[in-house]
Amino acid sequence: MPSIRNLPAALASRAVHGVWRLAQQAGAVTAEHQGPYSFRRIGEGTRLAFPQGTVFGTPWIELGAHCVIGREVTLSAGMLPGLDLGPAPVVTLGDGVVLGRGSHVIGDAQRSVVIGDDVYCGPYVYVTSTNHSYDDPHEPVGKQWPRSAPVEIGAGSWLGAGSVVLPGARLGRNVVVAAGAVVRGEVPDHAVVAGAPARIVRRWDAERGWQPPLRTPAPEPVPAGVTSEELLAAAQLAADAE
Repeated sequence: MPSIRNLPAALASRAVHGVWRLAQQAGAVTAEHQGPYSFRRIGEGTRLAFPQGTVFGTPWIELGAHCVIGREVTLSAGMLPGLDLGPAPVVTLGDGVVLGRGSHVIGDAQRSVVIGDDVYCGPYVYVTSTNHSYDDPHEPVGKQWPRSAPVEIGAGSWLGAGSVVLPGARLGRNVVVAAGAVVRGEVPDHAVVAGAPARIVRRWDAERGWQPPLRTPAPEPVPAGVTSEELLAAAQLAADAE
């Protein structure tokens, strides 16, 4: 309980947090309430948290159903607002995609970034189909015409925090990208990549399983119907047994 002296500050803090929660609810973008945006498609159950990051080129951005787009995520089709990018989508997200806070997805040509279903991205992931060129040694790099190549991320993949996917990258299904990795080129299905530049550090083999083998056993899923109270009780029993 705050003291009388601190009461005004406590009330002001509570009011600010209350207003902010209302702003977050009102400013979220959904299929029913797109706010200032006009996405080519935004699926049922998809939600862009407020505040959004830089968002433009929405007529060329398709968002599947039940996607979770975190706060301050940048989604851009084209390098500048107001461009005519043609009849096809430029950035496409499948169903169930999760983009963590502060992530960036940037496409600059038709169908240049395609993210499959159920791809999960940690915070501050950067996916781009365009990159600076430095061919001319006398011209500032930022003023030279960039290079572009399509990017594809296969369904079921996981991209760790701070990872970067560069132009031309093609990731297969259920690929794991370690935090901070920088990916270019092709990555086969069911591979784990790490490093900058990223390299394959583990792959699934149909006969031998994961190679090299995993160091820990697979986690046991929570059985259906188990309540949170039962989980807490089980955890306490395990702690007492130790």
